[in-house]
Amino acid sequence: MPKRIPRPHDGVYARIGPSRIHGTGAIAIRSIPSGVLVFRGESERAVWVRRSAVRRLPKALRALYEDFGMVSGRLLGVPPNLNRLSVGWYVNHSDEPNLAAGDDGRFRSLRRIRVGEELTADYRTFVDEPLPFVPSASLRSRGRSRSGAAVANSTRSGRR
Repeated sequence: MPKRIPRPHDGVYARIGPSRIHGTGAIAIRSIPSGVLVFRGESERAVWVRRSAVRRLPKALRALYEDFGMVSGRLLGVPPNLNRLSVGWYVNHSDEPNLAAGDDGRFRSLRRIRVGEELTADYRTFVDEPLPFVPSASLRSRGRSRSGAAVANSTRSGRR
């Protein structure tokens, strides 16, 4: 019997969409069981760029690094090409997340996630530095986006 060829949508649980938290987020398009590797198939590779070099870029380009870069000391990690930002790069912050980043830098579901629910992670669990934002009382329970903030570190092993 021939081996089944994987379809492009196999293992896809979320898409980019409007966020109820802030701006744009990752939204579940099917139920996600607890303990699932949510963004299986994404590239884990990152390029590390000096923060001092990023500061010299034009504002619009600098914003890409600041919004999506993983912070590791004086470096920012981003996809090899910023045109390749995948769904996982749009996970917003929440104090009550439904995803957790493992030591391998990959997001796994902490509980069953319903269709239409926004995928969130607690950025404080994988950041070496203080968060570049303070969630307001209204955002504490709803979360906060990564927008305007580089929020990860080298423990994310080349991701987010």
